[in-house]
Amino acid sequence: MIVSSSELFLILRQYNPWWNQTRPSDLPAWRRAAFDELRTWISNPPAPRAVLLSGARQVGKTTLILQVIYSLLDAGVDPNSILYTTFDHPILKIVGLENVLNAWQELRPKTDGIEYLLIDEIQNVPDWQVWLKHQVDFQKARRIAVTGSSLPLVTEGLESGVGRWHTIRLSTLSFREYLQIKHIDISVPQNIARSLVPLFDATAGELLQLAEFGQGLVAHFHSYLLRGGFPQTSLTEDISTAQKLLREDIVDKVLKRDMTALFGVRRVLELEKTFVYLCMHDGGILDLAKLCENLELKKATVTKFIDYLEACNLIYKLAPYGYGKEVLRAKYKIYLADAAISGSVLLKGKSLIEDQVRLGSAVETALFKHVFTRYYQVSVGFSYWRKKDSEVDIIAEVGGDIIPFEVKYKTGPIDSRDLRGLKLLCEHKRISRGYIVTGDYSEFGRIIIKGQKSATPILKVPAPLACYLLSQSEV
Repeated sequence: MIVSSSELFLILRQYNPWWNQTRPSDLPAWRRAAFDELRTWISNPPAPRAVLLSGARQVGKTTLILQVIYSLLDAGVDPNSILYTTFDHPILKIVGLENVLNAWQELRPKTDGIEYLLIDEIQNVPDWQVWLKHQVDFQKARRIAVTGSSLPLVTEGLESGVGRWHTIRLSTLSFREYLQIKHIDISVPQNIARSLVPLFDATAGELLQLAEFGQGLVAHFHSYLLRGGFPQTSLTEDISTAQKLLREDIVDKVLKRDMTALFGVRRVLELEKTFVYLCMHDGGILDLAKLCENLELKKATVTKFIDYLEACNLIYKLAPYGYGKEVLRAKYKIYLADAAISGSVLLKGKSLIEDQVRLGSAVETALFKHVFTRYYQVSVGFSYWRKKDSEVDIIAEVGGDIIPFEVKYKTGPIDSRDLRGLKLLCEHKRISRGYIVTGDYSEFGRIIIKGQKSATPILKVPAPLACYLLSQSEV
């Protein structure tokens, strides 16, 4: 081993200040919505599984882990039974996980009971899936949580994780979390609905009060679309600086470092061209043949790039709704991980708000992320629906229900053309309720789509309010 156990232990002491009864002064008191779920799985797991916390770079995974550690300490857990380590550290990466654990076990004060292992950037550990499987199977006195910003989920060995770990997908900040982290007082009415569903039964007076509240969210929502939902960029006052940080610290590091280290990508320029193309078509149905033709790339190369981008949490892929061979041959819809990524990469700056096409794409991306985060733990899948020239942007399947979301972020009334996709879907499928996400508060309200066999209630709700209530109900 290139370093001794005592040298390794000195490194570990830097990452584990609670061993010396100290506490970092910069750890935020504010907590993300995922905190309670992560805390439960580490302190009192519903099943004998490890936790895999997955999310993009700079999304707040390490902060969340540290907040859980200090909540364990506050509950009386022995500090010496908790080990935090990160495999972004070059020496720890070289010596390997087992040597790190051996140094900890050898030199720490002996403790009884449960051990808590919290490991950052687990993707830098060779064969981490096999190691985690063995830990869960044979080390019953250990509670383990691992994080990864660039987990190579498309590589071999993933099947070993079935039944061995519980995955928590940490998206970028929701709109509600963005308001909280920036300490923006929005004067929430006491009787405000905590989700979208109660609005189908709300009185006209309640909808009017909610509309007045929602109109105060518009400027903040536009700022959210420009700065993005990464904590660092959210707290950066200057929008140009925030977008520069997003490009350099998040996008560039994934494309130029993680892709090479994890997947052996050498054709970085072609990867960048592919990602820029996806930014230009964010929220659109991907025509793979056209992409390959425009960029002069092979289909196999682009397909691999897209899989890698998804594994690195930079994009979401949405399949069309349905089953069978027809769906397998159909085209995917691509959403970026955050609405601000496209504008930052394409150097749109504040002009995004004046560009109705780009703004509409950013709103749709933001909405999808909120729908995904809200329903991820209970949904059997997310998709879009398309038949002939009609489309419904987003579908969440929850408890046997198909819940459609159509984005029409524009000023002015919703007309029959805007309803065509939803109407056609309601005629083909049993839909209990649906949503049209708009840009005009004068359109806020309920309508009924009548078909030959059914009548479906549809809620027209402005985008800032929709995202706020989806993130509110996530809690």
